[in-house]
Amino acid sequence: MSRPMKKVEVVAAVIFHNNKILCVQRGNNKYDYIAFKYEFPGGKVESGETNEDAIKREILEELNLDLSIDSQFITVNHEYPDFILTMHSFICSCSNPHIELSEHVAFKWLDKTELKALDWAAADIPIVDKLIAS
Repeated sequence: MSRPMKKVEVVAAVIFHNNKILCVQRGNNKYDYIAFKYEFPGGKVESGETNEDAIKREILEELNLDLSIDSQFITVNHEYPDFILTMHSFICSCSNPHIELSEHVAFKWLDKTELKALDWAAADIPIVDKLIAS
């Protein structure tokens, strides 16, 4: 009998600076299907936290970046082989694009027309597609 899939709820920041979007690359991971893939930065929502609070905390922790949340973007539900991910994405902006990576191995600031060139985590692809279409 298979056990129910673990459900994970996360937030992701689509961070703009001078019309470029921040894309970060994951390091190695126990799940090879997300290892070294590009993603929009973010992370898990802690108990008692709003999505907005979570995104500000995660971005400060992961990138040492202070951002402004401009609007909610889309929520993606994606079933990976080992867990079901619900990801709430937000359009954000920052006044200073200087970041310090603590959990990722690389980053790029790209125009939306360049996004498709990266190898994205599957759950982030609907966000990429909507950004390109907008």
